[in-house]
Amino acid sequence: MNNRNLIYIGGPTAIGKTTIAIKLAKTLSTEIISCDSRQFYNEMKIGTSPPSKKEMSLVKHHFIQDRSIETPLNVGAYQKESISKIYNILDDNKNVILVGGSGLYADSILFGLDDFPNTTNLTVNKLNDIYNNDGIDSLQKQLKKMDYESYKTIDINNHRRVIRVLSVCIDSGLKYSSFLSKEKKIRKFQSQIYILCEERIKIYDKINERVDKMVENGLEKEAKSLYKFKDSKIFETVGYKEWILYWNRTLSKKKTIEEIKKNTRRYAKRQITWFKKYKKATWLKPNEAIDKILKNYK
Repeated sequence: MNNRNLIYIGGPTAIGKTTIAIKLAKTLSTEIISCDSRQFYNEMKIGTSPPSKKEMSLVKHHFIQDRSIETPLNVGAYQKESISKIYNILDDNKNVILVGGSGLYADSILFGLDDFPNTTNLTVNKLNDIYNNDGIDSLQKQLKKMDYESYKTIDINNHRRVIRVLSVCIDSGLKYSSFLSKEKKIRKFQSQIYILCEERIKIYDKINERVDKMVENGLEKEAKSLYKFKDSKIFETVGYKEWILYWNRTLSKKKTIEEIKKNTRRYAKRQITWFKKYKKATWLKPNEAIDKILKNYK
């Protein structure tokens, strides 16, 4: 199976990964594995911009709205399930397409998961107390001091993520980022990484346009239907959590939409930072990607 190819299409949100992945999969007569960790859930039809029903009918997709938020899929379980599907696809195809912007989930397929040391409940509880009493700023400052590399690359506005990274730093006495350089698992396929990107202003324009369309299609109503999950990691997804201030009459609807756009732009920036660590990746503009990629698989 070592002559089999996994073609990963990554890039910031709204760049056009879905369209390109579908065209590649159709041309190469293969299937698509999604590594967008929010498109897994069938309750999140608007805010995660999954492929449309028409797009889904063109190519077989895996991990697109195939489960409920009530049975969340963590990265470890995702890795195990997706690798099994990939090997099954590659039994009959030379190529398989991996697409999505969730960097940790992509890493789990491309390289395997890193083996992080266990952390204690005592440390996690102390960090949670800091968050509850002093806010996320205090945790961010601590992380910046203890592990600047992780501070630059993780979602520092996600307090659960920050607490997880800090707990590893504190209990191990080592930087969380130091565990990311360990030798990865050997895969029975060759991975080629293609990252879509273009001028920042164009990415931001696409993001703003997408958010406006989401709102028009009923994003607020979808977010309200998921409010019962407000304490879960999943509800922290950009496009959902921002509505709470509007419902509490703290923010106007216009300001709420602006906040969603701003947070989405920040998320795109973090994604680009993450993808820059892929030293062997090929960076392409969306309008040139299909032709340049297909040249390698004829």
